[in-house]
This record gives sequence, C-alpha cells and structure tokens, in this order.
Amino acid sequence: MIGIFTDTSWIEAQLLLATFVLCSLIGIERQLRNKAAGYRTHVLVGLGSCAFTLVSAYGFSAVLGSDVNLDPSRIAAQIVSGIGFLGAGVIFKGRSVVRGLTTAASIWVAAAIGMACGAGMLFVGLLLTALHLLTLFVVAPLVRRLPDPDRKRHLRLTYADGTGVLREVLAAATAAGFTASIERSKRITADDSPAVVMDIRFHGRRPVRDLLPQLMEIDGVQRVSLRRIEEDELDDLRT
Repeated sequence: MIGIFTDTSWIEAQLLLATFVLCSLIGIERQLRNKAAGYRTHVLVGLGSCAFTLVSAYGFSAVLGSDVNLDPSRIAAQIVSGIGFLGAGVIFKGRSVVRGLTTAASIWVAAAIGMACGAGMLFVGLLLTALHLLTLFVVAPLVRRLPDPDRKRHLRLTYADGTGVLREVLAAATAAGFTASIERSKRITADDSPAVVMDIRFHGRRPVRDLLPQLMEIDGVQRVSLRRIEEDELDDLRT
C-alpha cells in the first residue's frame, strides 16, 4: 500500500523514536562538554542514518516482484562512506595537537545506532549506547587515574620574547588546575626575532598533554612539546 501510512508505518515510527532517544543520550554528553558537534548534530546524524536504513529496507517494497531484486545493504554502505566525511569535519589539527577525535568517533557511533535501529536491531542499538556512555563516563575517568606517564616529562615551550606570553601561559595553566615550576630557560633568535625556549614542569590531577591545546592557542607561542626527563635529571629535580 502506498500513501501517508503503510503497513510498516508503526514499526518505522518506533524505530525512529528509539533512535531519537538513544542518540539524544550521546548528544547530551557531547553538549555538556562543549564540543563542536553537540546534541543537534548527533541526533540528526542518528535520525538520518535510521531513515536511510528504513528506506532501504521498506521503501521499495511496492516495486518488488519476481523480476525485481533489491539489495538493502547498498544504502547502508553509502551511509558509512558519508559519515566519514562528516566526522572528518570536526577534527582540528594544530601545529602539534589534534582535537576532535572523540567527537568524530561519537558521530560514527550515532550513525551506527541509527542504522541498527533502522534495521530493527534495537538490542544492538541499546547495547551500543550503553557501552558508549560507559566508556566516556566510567572507563575513561578510571584510565586517567592510572600511573601518569607525564611524571617523567617536562614541557618545552618556545615563545616570542618580551610580549608577555609567559604570563598568559602560567595564567592558563592555573585556570586549568595546574601548578608550574620553571626549570631552565634560554634566549634564542627564531625567524630573526628574539624568542625564549623554556622547560616547565606542570603538576596537576590531569595529564599535562591535556594542557597543550590551550597553550598552542596563545598568541606568541611558537612551539610546545613534551620531553622525557632522564633518571639523573629526575634525581637533580628531587634534590
């Protein structure tokens, strides 16, 4: 039957509603973390993926016959390709920092949930949502409590001299919950202008690498990198 309502309309409505609820949970988590792709993006990606899958599964039933065969997996394969471009759009690469990978991965998960619901695999959609939220809210915080590899690292900062950059760096570190101790510094000439190379140790509850994106955005900062401190240097620092 062709019209506004068909024999499968009730099933399709249930699957779209399930997609909306599950992808909303993922989108809210990204929205709370102020990510580039937030609630709306994840819900729309999930609903779009579900709709495409439903069209692939039910949309051409009226033309099926002994002489017509359709492959429902073709549209699903195109969804996977298309989401790759959308996910790449939320990944930002700085001079030495890549951001947005988790958000891009969550868009992939939202698309997968939509496709699973559209295919009628509600249990897969529910389990995928639960595992996604478990990873971000439970497992990830536990991983951050593991022994910090940054204990034997210091941050090497290169910045333009005489422009007040160091003050902004220390203020940003303090606002992020880090304390800083300057180990050594050296003045150099970079691109025919005076600059300073400084080794700084940051202490805090979070890994020091989480601070790198903020420092790279400060005007005047030319380079930021984490460097390993050898054991003899660690002994000198302790004394």
